[in-house]
Amino acid sequence: MNEGWNGSMDDGVNRLGWMLDDALRMPGTRYAILLSADGLLMAHSERIGRDDAERQAAGMAGLQSLARSTAEFCGAADTTWRQTISEFDDGYVFLVAAGPGAYLAVSAALDVDMETVSFRLQELVQRLGKELTSPPRPDAGGGRGGPGGGSQGGIA
Repeated sequence: MNEGWNGSMDDGVNRLGWMLDDALRMPGTRYAILLSADGLLMAHSERIGRDDAERQAAGMAGLQSLARSTAEFCGAADTTWRQTISEFDDGYVFLVAAGPGAYLAVSAALDVDMETVSFRLQELVQRLGKELTSPPRPDAGGGRGGPGGGSQGGIA
């Protein structure tokens, strides 16, 4: 594994990272990131450092935009984009819609069970959807920012 891809969790800004880590508990998966439509990192798995995750989020937003622009090739220009799977010599990248303006990207090895990954990603999208659409909680912790403090209205 490339040393640049290692990193620790950023507790203050990565509150959904644990959900991504949970999704990676299957053989052959590597990294996961949650990004906004404009390429901003919303969360990342523990196995990828924040800097690398931010760089990949920007690239994934571009990939999603390109894929969406080819919708007409599939039948109609206004058809909804759902996912893109890219294959490389060393594995796959799964990029899926994860709610309004959010996308989930997962990297996996060549020997991964693609059907299982796709299924798990759809399960994760359902879980993330609930988190992404939840309104910010009022600060009930006396101004305690951070996890459990209630003042974290955003994801990043």
